[in-house]
Amino acid sequence: MSSFADDLHAALAGPVREISPKYFYDAEGSALFERICELPEYYPTRTELALLRRHAPELARRMGRDAQLIEYGAGALLKVRLLLERAERLHSFVPVDISGPHLLAACEALQTEHPALRILPVVADFTRMHVLPDPPRDGRRIGFFPGSSIGNFDPAQALEFLKLLREELDGGALLIGVDLIKDPALLHAAYNDAQGVTARFNLNLLRHAQRELGLECDAAGFDHYAFYEPRLHRIEMHLLPRGRQLLQLQGRQYTLAPGESLHTENSYKYSVASFQDLAREAGFRPAAHWTDERDWFSLHWLEA
Repeated sequence: MSSFADDLHAALAGPVREISPKYFYDAEGSALFERICELPEYYPTRTELALLRRHAPELARRMGRDAQLIEYGAGALLKVRLLLERAERLHSFVPVDISGPHLLAACEALQTEHPALRILPVVADFTRMHVLPDPPRDGRRIGFFPGSSIGNFDPAQALEFLKLLREELDGGALLIGVDLIKDPALLHAAYNDAQGVTARFNLNLLRHAQRELGLECDAAGFDHYAFYEPRLHRIEMHLLPRGRQLLQLQGRQYTLAPGESLHTENSYKYSVASFQDLAREAGFRPAAHWTDERDWFSLHWLEA
């Protein structure tokens, strides 16, 4: 299994200078992402929250009694609260996240609100094989993957990830948030906010590497660059060097010249039909979906 250091070496060595966005999420990155979710330009969070509030009773009925609710990329545990408030006799809640300190702090706060809830946190990279607590005997496993994080995978990766979830949730279901194709101007604004929080979030990948791996570089010598690629229906985020930048990692040196970006994130956008086709290919059965009035965002219930 590759590590942050391995993946960063590979990205800096090229020729494809690309690294997974999961490395945004140390404690600082997780806190910055929470701030992004509150920005006026960032429509996905408030739109998805409104959908979850509106349809929570139906979602709870679909979950059934004694379910084990598993949230992938759990973060601050904000959205799942809407499901927990409605769930009937939940067996357990299993939040999975790569940022251990952030996850455990969020679980501690949630436990005070739901003292009777059995919370079983798992600190792991949920995109790879990981170990979950035993499933319930009398209920189903229900996966929850909000925030349109599925968009961070390219289509081939998304298919493999959904296949992993299909196997893990066998006999249960997946509730997943999916961002929809829309006016590029809205997308551009959402990833280039006026306060510059997304820029700091993007640059935190380098600062995370400085703190954790001892990366030597001038993080302030890079600019945040995000744009919509309409042919691929995706937002791309890059770190662009201002002038020639020298980076040193574990005794190895790398150079990025102007125009040689480090590609840090993709965020693919789907139509309802194209995402349902992807889910079917992964072995799920699309059972229901919900969208907001402007068709900006969608929730999908997929039977495993």
